[in-house]
Amino acid sequence: MTAMKAIRFFRSFGFAYSGIKAALKSEQNIRFHFTAAAIVIAAGFFTGLSEVEWMLVTLVIGGMLALEMFNSSMERIVDLASPNLHPLAKQAKDMAAGAVLVFAIASAIIGLLIFLPKWF
Repeated sequence: MTAMKAIRFFRSFGFAYSGIKAALKSEQNIRFHFTAAAIVIAAGFFTGLSEVEWMLVTLVIGGMLALEMFNSSMERIVDLASPNLHPLAKQAKDMAAGAVLVFAIASAIIGLLIFLPKWF
């Protein structure tokens, strides 16, 4: 890798970090999901999850955070492309929010399947 490519590569991490910071600063739902993730991680340490369970929890947390940030970016893109109310813009935003809800429900089910047997 040339020095210029390496600089661009590492600069992309800065852009990604800026995106995470912007999401945390401006999006209440993302802050909620980060808080929930911290609680789940703490519960995982206290519960003594197996390696496979930690892999599943990590995938679910990462997927949830990534999907929520993607949803927020979609909302901004739609708002930029369609500043006036439009039925298709509303559908696009609603579908993206629906995708987050579907994954959140699946995540909760996975969490229950992992934690409940260990607690009861």
